Parts: sequence; structure tokens; C-alpha cells
Amino acid sequence: MKKISLFASLSCALVLGASVARAADAADNWAKNCAACHGKDGAGHTKAGRMKGVKDMTDSQYQQSFTDEQAADRIKNGLNDAGGNSKMKAFGDTLSDSDIKDLVAYVRSLKK
Repeated sequence: MKKISLFASLSCALVLGASVARAADAADNWAKNCAACHGKDGAGHTKAGRMKGVKDMTDSQYQQSFTDEQAADRIKNGLNDAGGNSKMKAFGDTLSDSDIKDLVAYVRSLKK
């Protein structure tokens, strides 16, 4: 019985440790790839953000306007304006699908 309890405790610790590491990776990816335009807090109050017209990722109404799949697609493939000019570069060559999924979850956590 003690072996089962020990195994269960170790399993839980590994799962929780992996979750914390993934959250740290997403925050790290945000800081490295997104914060220059979207800001550390996601509000977009940066010079680059104002120039690109980024949306406030902390705004719950704005976050309701897109799905996780749409957010992942924009991160992976970038975003162009109506004239074909790049508003956001693509990160599909830089970030894995797992990194992008974690980044979408991070964006969702910015909502107030």
C-alpha cells in the first residue's frame, strides 16, 4: 500500500512540475516574442503596439471575439492587414505547435 501511495505522490509531483514548467515556457515565449508589441501585461501600450494597432489582450470582450484555434493560427501564420501588409509576423517556424497552444493559454490568462 505504501508503494502505491508513494507512486501516486511522485506521479502528481511530476505532473504539477510539468505544468509549472510549461507555464514558465509560455511566459518566456511571451516575453521573447510578443511583449515588444503587446506589452508585458498584454494591453498593447507600447510604441510598436500603437504603430501596429494591436488589440488589448486583457480586454475580456476582445478575447471573446476569437477562438483558441484562431489565436493559434494567427501566432503560427501571422496576420496581415487588408492591404497585405504584415501586422504580426508568423512564429510557425520559431515555435512548436505545443508552444503555440501554451501561448494561447497564456494569452487567455491575461484577461481581466
